Amino acid sequence: MTRPPLPPFTHETALAKVRGAEDAWNTRDPERVAGAYTVDSQWRNRSQFFTGREEIVVFLTRKWQRELEYRLIKELWAFEGNRIAVRFAYESHDDSGNWFRSYGNENWEFDENGLMRRRHASINDLPIRADERLYHWPQGRRPDDHPGLSELGL
Repeated sequence: MTRPPLPPFTHETALAKVRGAEDAWNTRDPERVAGAYTVDSQWRNRSQFFTGREEIVVFLTRKWQRELEYRLIKELWAFEGNRIAVRFAYESHDDSGNWFRSYGNENWEFDENGLMRRRHASINDLPIRADERLYHWPQGRRPDDHPGLSELGL
């Protein structure tokens, strides 16, 4: 199975890979997201370490049960060969209605088929008021005309 674009990445293909990942995560569909990773993909997410698609699905299922109305923007930071670095921010609220903006950086490494074999994520959460939210598009894919992180001053 291949997941284009394939490495080695150019600026254009790295941008496409980042937007594809953002779009998939905004579906909040754990199975769909996990399909972009190798069956033995290694993850570090905050302080959690796990391996494989099955564990990715379990993790994402729990994540999106807690992080309600999740909306994410990713931005390319750097790329070389089969690696991409991104920065991101997402907004969500908990079951008590408390809103957060979570900021982070990810380092990605891909296999020759374009599947991510390593994902290392560092993330910090900032409580925000509902009126401080910046992401107001309907659940799902961020509209093409919605500003990105840099345009939003994030």
